[in-house]
Amino acid sequence: MKRYLVTAEEMKRYDANTIEQFHVPGILLMERAALVTVEEIQRMRGKASCRVLVLSGRGNNGGDGLAVGRLLMLQGYEVIFVLQGEDYYERCSEETRRQIDILRGYGAGIFSRIPDAEYDIVIDAIFGIGLSRNVEGIWREAIQWINKSGAFVCSIDIPSGIDADTGKVMGCAVQADLTVTYGFRKTGHVLYPGTSCCGKLVCRDMGIDEHSFLHKKPYWYTYIGREADVLPERRRDGNKGTFGKAMLIVGSRQMAGAAMLAAKSAFRTGVGMVKVVTDEENRGIVQQYIPEAMILTYTETDEPREDTAFLEALKDAEAWADSILIGPGIGMGKTAGRLVRFAVLESNLPLVMDADALNLLARDRKLQKTLAGQGAQGRTIILTPHLGEFARLYDCSVAQAKEHLTDYPRRLSDRLCSVVVCKDARTIVVQCKGETGYINTTGNSGMATAGSGDVLAGMITGLLAQGMPGMDAAVTGVYLHGFAGDLAAEQGTETSMSATDILDCMKEAVVQIRGRKRTW
Repeated sequence: MKRYLVTAEEMKRYDANTIEQFHVPGILLMERAALVTVEEIQRMRGKASCRVLVLSGRGNNGGDGLAVGRLLMLQGYEVIFVLQGEDYYERCSEETRRQIDILRGYGAGIFSRIPDAEYDIVIDAIFGIGLSRNVEGIWREAIQWINKSGAFVCSIDIPSGIDADTGKVMGCAVQADLTVTYGFRKTGHVLYPGTSCCGKLVCRDMGIDEHSFLHKKPYWYTYIGREADVLPERRRDGNKGTFGKAMLIVGSRQMAGAAMLAAKSAFRTGVGMVKVVTDEENRGIVQQYIPEAMILTYTETDEPREDTAFLEALKDAEAWADSILIGPGIGMGKTAGRLVRFAVLESNLPLVMDADALNLLARDRKLQKTLAGQGAQGRTIILTPHLGEFARLYDCSVAQAKEHLTDYPRRLSDRLCSVVVCKDARTIVVQCKGETGYINTTGNSGMATAGSGDVLAGMITGLLAQGMPGMDAAVTGVYLHGFAGDLAAEQGTETSMSATDILDCMKEAVVQIRGRKRTW
């Protein structure tokens, strides 16, 4: 299902909208949050009473934690409440002070330091989504104590120490067993390393929903589970021409694998025809592996001469096609450079640029400017860099690209007037001046293997050939690619996965996404 991912700023705005526009009291939202959190704790831990430590901060997240502890206390749990620091009452948020007053009304005490004892459950309510600087002092010591406690840890909203926007660890962070968040998942929940600290992530409704957007939706979204509507419709009266024609300029001498994987994956998306443009040495193996594909070959030399017959055939292939992929396995030589310039300068078809094509593009600022101009005029251009290729295109380090994973791709997309698919453990898909961006949450570490990107590039190109808009084709390709990768991991192991395993699971991925029912 399509799920919004919100930033800290967006969530605070939706919270305020709910309180101010819809007149829902903040204390009521806090009580609802506490109630669903207790339900999730008991779902995982059972209802047997035990000793609980509530470690709260001074903001509203701390108030949520105090409310959770109170509900557990009233059900018979032995609950110890801790709010560290001197004069904490005066320095707390208004809603948290109200929770302190309620606890005092029940006769519960609040400690200013952690009592030396053993605990079965720890409620982490130190920081919420507003953390903006590294954790230091008594709060750092508290987080380190939690991680060494050996108790079951439930984090309120987000593990303390995680940046809610980027998933970055702000000096140190709680390693939770369960994280209960409210309304919407935050981007920091799904981005690494934050997602690794969440344990089981549960998103519960507590009164803030899409009405609180007030017509200003979040920028980011993801797909969770099966999303049947992402795949293009199949006409019952269609034919191989109806379902699109993809031209793939892929592979070079001793790089036939890239051509094979990309072409096979394009077919798996449902495209009607595929023409592979590759080095003559690859003809036999490509024909054997993908007999359904048409082949156009060239002979690569160190000093390529003008091959008039090949160029005419290439122009004819471009006129025939509905989309073009260039890059996987083409190398960095002069022939590859000429093919890239052809795809950019002599075509207006929807274009996917991957791998070596991106490295060649990174070297040529003039060609980048031309490409951006075409994108501004309406040509569909999709760039699919991994972090190394992205860094070369953006002119930054790989570390910088990783740190700014939700920012730099948007800037590059605007600069080159294109859809950018920035591939990492969480792949980001953005479009030029787009109103939405996609963070992919399918897939696993086994997909970090040679040829996986070739499979993805072929998939996106096949979807483009079937008439999907650029952003939709990119998002669907990334989502389906990860879904197939997850099936491959279930059938074997992430450690031993290969790109071919992903390819082999694409049929089952489509079946599961669409459902097995057939309408006659």
